[in-house]
Amino acid sequence: MPGPRPTNAGPGRVLVAVYGLFALAATARAAVQIATKFHEAPLAYLLSALAGVVYILATVALARSDRRFAVLCCSVELVGVLAVGTASVIDRGAFPDATVWSGYGQGYGFVPLVLPVLGLLWLRRTGRA
Repeated sequence: MPGPRPTNAGPGRVLVAVYGLFALAATARAAVQIATKFHEAPLAYLLSALAGVVYILATVALARSDRRFAVLCCSVELVGVLAVGTASVIDRGAFPDATVWSGYGQGYGFVPLVLPVLGLLWLRRTGRA
């Protein structure tokens, strides 16, 4: 009986590419914000940096078909998007500048909200023998 399929094949390649793109975008954005205007919104910029790290780790996990770590990364990402998205809607003053996950990823076309769901669904689908 064959084992789980690799997560980096077929449509998984697109998923890895999108995660890689978001890893680059979130990390670069956070680096510029932290370097140039950290004092304006430290929480927002640190959360963007955290998002970037999560995207990097998810990209690597999916590219290597490290299923357990990929599930962890996608789950942390989903919780982060939901928590930060909700907090940013409830208390807009706490986020004077947007993060990647603010407003459930509104600034990125809600892709940060959809991406971990797609990642978890893909992991579930490829996990079946």
